[in-house]
Amino acid sequence: MLFNSLEFLIFFPLVTLIYFLLPHKYRWLHLLIASCIFYMAFIPVYIFILFFTIIIDYIAGIMIENETGRRRKLFLTASIIANVGVLAVFKYYNFFTINVNHFLHSLHITPNSIPLLQILLPIGLSFHTFQAMSYTIEVYRGNQKAERHFGIYALYVMFYPQLVAGPIERPQNLLHQFREPHPFDSQNLLNGLRLMLWGFFKKMVIADRLSQYTNTVFNQPYGYHYLNLVIATIFFSIQIYCDFSGYSDIAIGAAKTMGFDLMTNFNRPYFSKNIQEFWRKWHISLSTWFKDYVYISLGGNRKGIRRMYFNVAVVFLLSGFWHGANFTYIVWGALHTIFIFSYMLIERHYSLEKILQKRALIFFTTIFTFSIVSFAWIFFRANTISDALLICKHIFGLYHSNAFQLVLKDVSGAISFTKSAMMISVTMIALMFSIEKILPPNLITLNKKPFTDILFCSITLSLIILIGVFNNNSFIYFQF
Repeated sequence: MLFNSLEFLIFFPLVTLIYFLLPHKYRWLHLLIASCIFYMAFIPVYIFILFFTIIIDYIAGIMIENETGRRRKLFLTASIIANVGVLAVFKYYNFFTINVNHFLHSLHITPNSIPLLQILLPIGLSFHTFQAMSYTIEVYRGNQKAERHFGIYALYVMFYPQLVAGPIERPQNLLHQFREPHPFDSQNLLNGLRLMLWGFFKKMVIADRLSQYTNTVFNQPYGYHYLNLVIATIFFSIQIYCDFSGYSDIAIGAAKTMGFDLMTNFNRPYFSKNIQEFWRKWHISLSTWFKDYVYISLGGNRKGIRRMYFNVAVVFLLSGFWHGANFTYIVWGALHTIFIFSYMLIERHYSLEKILQKRALIFFTTIFTFSIVSFAWIFFRANTISDALLICKHIFGLYHSNAFQLVLKDVSGAISFTKSAMMISVTMIALMFSIEKILPPNLITLNKKPFTDILFCSITLSLIILIGVFNNNSFIYFQF
């Protein structure tokens, strides 16, 4: 079920209303059933994949807590293998099979190809798998008690607001909240609805409109002038931010209406002054997951400079591969590895952190950071490596045989992005960044300004109704 669908417009208020009408002891069951309905709205049979990993991790958590010595690690390993195994089958099997077949055929080793699996990737598989893994790891580390209530644990994995695209929550933050009573609080309701409204604005007014431009150009990049490619690159940088942070805002807001607190997932990343700051503010739940469970587990910065660089490289390459079974994502991760390495090397000799705090440089360093991040997004969005290289060649070669199109047409000549769409997009982008520069990520400061709050919500809702794109576009990160 998409947040930006008519079904959700009915589902959300109904689930929230019933939640507050029910006695506290039945609320977990209500939310679990609602979460199952929410997930089954996509591909119903895939609910059994969730149940499989939930049962494995529930048992593993209890056994890890009860056992000592090597047996604890054995159950943790079994849990991780089960979760990674599901990812490997559904997300990466065909990727590896295609490349193995290509390699074997190039060597003329076998006349027969290894068969591919004709299956669709379950929605949000990487997100709820990582959330489940964080539970068993934290139980193993002694930071979390094993959850004995099977329904509560299942709800931790399946809680509908953040089930398919995060934030990826830790058990210490979320599990205990399902046991706590949440009486109706008008302030929580207002805070949640306001944040949801802002998320819908970013998704439907900005991201979905920009997708009309970026999809046209990136799907056939050889047919456009280099300036169109530059605009498409910048637009995709903003599209993916508005799409993903918009989802996070809706998820956090929906949970907040019922009294649940989810972690902040974005903190104005495009205002970052350097690439390290960008990664402290972009997809925070994933970057901290890799830091805590991969980077630190590999030794972090405790085993020397060379080992630290190796650990950083592993994290970013894994992050790229986490996003999808395609070499474009691996290159995207490799580019960010290079960016981080470059920054760290320069920082060691010139104390960049202090230099970049100077007001005269902040504007330029912010633009530079946005530029290199946008360059990496080319490989993230392109359908193939060759498409991405073609785009880079034409952008940096500043040459293309086709004329620049302000009113964008696809290669067949059909109008796909009008002049008015361009004006609306640029205006709404400027409005969004202006508001995010002034207000904090959760918009909480509006609580103290009732008139401003009413004005903000009224204008935001009006813009969604008047110029929003109502075509039920899926969220980009649903595919991960």
